[in-house]
Amino acid sequence: MTDQTDRQQPDEAAQGEPQRQRAFNIAGVVVALIAICAAIHALLSYLGSTDPEAFWLVLEKTAFIPLLYSGQFGMDLFAITAPVTYSLLHGSVTHLAINMIWLLAFGSPLAYRMGTWRFLLFWVVTAIAAAAMHYIFHQYDAAPLVGASGAIAGMMGAAARFGFRVDRTAERPAFSGRPLPVLFVLTLRPVVTFLVIWMAINVLSGFFGLVPGEEGAIAWEAHVGGFLAGFFGIGAFIPAEKPGR
Repeated sequence: MTDQTDRQQPDEAAQGEPQRQRAFNIAGVVVALIAICAAIHALLSYLGSTDPEAFWLVLEKTAFIPLLYSGQFGMDLFAITAPVTYSLLHGSVTHLAINMIWLLAFGSPLAYRMGTWRFLLFWVVTAIAAAAMHYIFHQYDAAPLVGASGAIAGMMGAAARFGFRVDRTAERPAFSGRPLPVLFVLTLRPVVTFLVIWMAINVLSGFFGLVPGEEGAIAWEAHVGGFLAGFFGIGAFIPAEKPGR
């Protein structure tokens, strides 16, 4: 009897013990996007140092260049895909690192809430919205727009609609509940504080270039475009909750 009781005690203790969180709980789709962005940057860096002609050809076909949409140039497949593919390119290691850190912070809880395919569609839509806003202000600009920050700004906008609420008791921590009404969100002090600081940083960075290690201008208009798409459009990407949930 004593031996049987001793064997049962660890099982009983395990049942009553709270489920432990994994040390690194990153959504697979986020890991994949980080790997893709890093691999593309490594490839472009290699081409830039070994074959500048090939580098500029790839950049021309995959970055978003507003001037190419002015009507002075013909449209091809790359003109259709560039408003998305530019979000996978980065101008420097610093640019890549900053964006990937923000992707880790906001991407996983959103990906777990949406699911992989909705999350990828959200990335596409917010990237396009960011490029569109950039185009409005820079229609005849030949400088290429690159970077995931427009899509990531969309994730920040979506997070704001959840009031930054993350259910950390779940095995896969995700933003909890339904997106909050816009007017209600704008009464939440943490959200309003975040919005004010975020907007100030973007505008100041855009006009004065306050990002360490970055010489090019910050495309703050693209950030705003992505943010607005995520903030107002998040409801279309959230799956319906199961009855009784």
